[in-house]
Amino acid sequence: MYKPEIGKEEEEEILKVVRSGWISSASPVVREFEEKFSNYIGRRYGVATSNGTTALHLAVTALGIKEGDEVIVPDLTFVSPVNVVLYNKAKPVLVDIEEENWGLDPEKVRKVITDKTKAIIVVHLYGNPAKITELKEIAEEKGLYLIEDCAEAHGAEYEGKKVGSFGDISCFSFYANKIITTGEGGMCITDSEELYEKMQILRDHGMTKEKRYWHEVIGYNYRMTGLQAALGLAQLRKIDNFIRRKREIAKLYQDLLGDVVIVQRDPPKGKSIFWLFSVFTEKRDRLVEYLGLNGIETRKFFYPVHVMSPYTIFAYEKRFDISTKLSSLGLNLPSYPSLTIEEINYISTKIKEIIRN
Repeated sequence: MYKPEIGKEEEEEILKVVRSGWISSASPVVREFEEKFSNYIGRRYGVATSNGTTALHLAVTALGIKEGDEVIVPDLTFVSPVNVVLYNKAKPVLVDIEEENWGLDPEKVRKVITDKTKAIIVVHLYGNPAKITELKEIAEEKGLYLIEDCAEAHGAEYEGKKVGSFGDISCFSFYANKIITTGEGGMCITDSEELYEKMQILRDHGMTKEKRYWHEVIGYNYRMTGLQAALGLAQLRKIDNFIRRKREIAKLYQDLLGDVVIVQRDPPKGKSIFWLFSVFTEKRDRLVEYLGLNGIETRKFFYPVHVMSPYTIFAYEKRFDISTKLSSLGLNLPSYPSLTIEEINYISTKIKEIIRN
């Protein structure tokens, strides 16, 4: 389904760190990766973490979200942004998405804001940028924090600006199937020096910088290793090539399949990175089976959060029409950068066979 692109450059960066002996989170390479990645997105500060979920939890905790607070989250997402709200005993408020960009519907967000609402978590789903400018305006108007979950959208843009450059804190994942990878790993980025300092302390067991082994808050071990950061540095040098290739693959799929299924395209005002190129068809389940029999691995869209038993009590809307629709019809196709034209043609031919028959 997805293959990370790892070559000689990554090997050389990792070997440098191994030979230096600085393999832990104390490695200066971690700081270098934080600086270069946050600069790539256009932010001042980066705090590397052990994975994307810990990045989200670090953000929620640094913003002081606690029991009694409400946080607005999308109903169609990987479950991490919902879980991190619950980790802090706050209440996730599930809101339907909109069909153009696949992100939180700004008008529906407005309707669920209460005096308990503390933050909005925006997810840029499958590489598609959400309507982040509109959501940022709502957050500023209502005095709410804005957290961007950019785990699937490194380098995507909305109105000419990279996603991750809008939130009070923006969070990324570097899992093995992401645009760039550190194997596992994540990062919080921000323009706030205060939040940056706070997240560094929370990430490192709550230890103060002035007095070693002195803890004034309860923190976590959410650190990234030097080995991971070395891999990330090499990957970051290639990110624009990866994105260019992902968009080339998307264009090929669009041209080959646009007349038989609904294909993912750039949303209004946005530039997608087509993380996992997606199509929509009422024959989705039959298509999954047929492609599997022909050696093609695919992945169905996430389930709507509100249908899963731990989260049904947070479904404040009566209907989630769009998240339910996209979840039932959506399918992710192979789209890793080394995918060949011959492979794309083969996949597209098999899709046409089952759809037309």
